[in-house]
Amino acid sequence: MRGKVRIQEIADFAGVSKFAVSRALSGKSGVSAKTREKILRVAGQLGYFKNNEQQQHFTGELQEFEEVKWDGTIVVMFPNLRYQNKEHIYWGPVFEGVSSRLRQRGLDIITITEPSDDNVFKLLNPAAIQGIITIGTVSTQMLLKIKQMDIPVVMVDHSDPVFACDTIFTDNFNSMQQMMMTLISKGYRKFQFVGNIKDAQSYFDRWLAFRSALENCQIELQQDPMLIGPEAQDIYLLFKQYRPVDLPEVYVCAHDVNAKFLIEQLGYLGIEVPARCAVTGFDNTCDTHPILATVNVNKELLGMRAVDQMLWRIQNPGTAHEKKLIYADVILRENYAYPLSGEAEQEEHEAAEAEAQ
Repeated sequence: MRGKVRIQEIADFAGVSKFAVSRALSGKSGVSAKTREKILRVAGQLGYFKNNEQQQHFTGELQEFEEVKWDGTIVVMFPNLRYQNKEHIYWGPVFEGVSSRLRQRGLDIITITEPSDDNVFKLLNPAAIQGIITIGTVSTQMLLKIKQMDIPVVMVDHSDPVFACDTIFTDNFNSMQQMMMTLISKGYRKFQFVGNIKDAQSYFDRWLAFRSALENCQIELQQDPMLIGPEAQDIYLLFKQYRPVDLPEVYVCAHDVNAKFLIEQLGYLGIEVPARCAVTGFDNTCDTHPILATVNVNKELLGMRAVDQMLWRIQNPGTAHEKKLIYADVILRENYAYPLSGEAEQEEHEAAEAEAQ
């Protein structure tokens, strides 16, 4: 049986005072937003918010939603207006999937961006809302406010230990592992991962798959820690400090946007891609740069399946929360391959033989 999580345990784990923990958990002033977010995350990881959580019991019967005539409203929340909105190259199609599926089901939609305070929740009437679908990363503080509304929530491409709910993800691990195995089968052995692995759960899963593939193939991990730290969230910021000395054969980027900017920054340093190294991405959002491989995420399907999961949850509130994974296909563009030394020599030999004939 789980013991009750104490304030001191949270303070010790987070490296802050009991006073700071107490203020953060009670929602009072006296701690910075960054410290509050850290404390709430640690508390969630230790199980603090489950102490007083009422456990729902499965009755042994499942209700189907296919034949239900739906009405009401679903709230769709974009956490960050600048990066996560319906015009975004990645999040836009996800939103289109959500909205088209809701129209099919006859449900209304309210779109909001993450507010700076809880005023928006005072305006929303929980009784008139069927549920909330969040798209992308949501702050822990905001999730705790949503939790108080006690209505179904489905999160797309995000999870948080403070709030257990249904989630929809691309199968990041298996898709990245397949891409890595494809690259390794082509003869590549020197890799560097690029991207802030703590910026999103999906990026961390891709990093784990990257490491796993190298380990499975007995290839030594020689990762530059700067390339997976906070600096890697902004490639321009990263290149103020990072100067590649020993180039890998392949830079494996957390997503296509990272890959695009990385290729540009390497070009400014006189390192042409793919002549001197290859670059891969993820999400399939860029076709203007020489990206060797990417993963074609079905973004609209993510949104549609989030709606299906919401309707399932409304009909079956007592069942265990679910994490759905949607598999994605690897795209390999051979014309952007970095020619390994052995391959280059083989090509020259074949060309010489052809001339001799």
